[in-house]
Amino acid sequence: MRPLTDDETKTMFEKLSKYIGENIKHLVDRPDGTYCFRLHNDRVYYISETILKLATNISRDKLVSVGTCFGKFTKTIKFRLHITALDFLAPYAKGFGVAAKSTQECRRVDPMSIVVFHQADIGEFIRSEDTLT
Repeated sequence: MRPLTDDETKTMFEKLSKYIGENIKHLVDRPDGTYCFRLHNDRVYYISETILKLATNISRDKLVSVGTCFGKFTKTIKFRLHITALDFLAPYAKGFGVAAKSTQECRRVDPMSIVVFHQADIGEFIRSEDTLT
């Protein structure tokens, strides 16, 4: 488990900023302690620094995972978010999706058109079907 390089950090933060904007700083400096991102087998883990210090006692080849997997780097060095990151991103984001159409187009589309592509959803529609508009 190693810290991310500058290029890896930039790539990951660019992806995160699409969903939570400037709130990335709230992921690292939390009131319950300091958290960091670490890379292990092309996967990025979000981990408390206190847990990270305890994990140094385990050799790298024996370590499977520690912390929460935020995503992974592909072979072409693109960062893909995993659904396990949703619990940490949801408090800082309004919706977790990408717009399929511009705001102007959304006003004129028919009711059955796709407006937002969902990146991840853990049953939000089923839980709050009555309150969604």
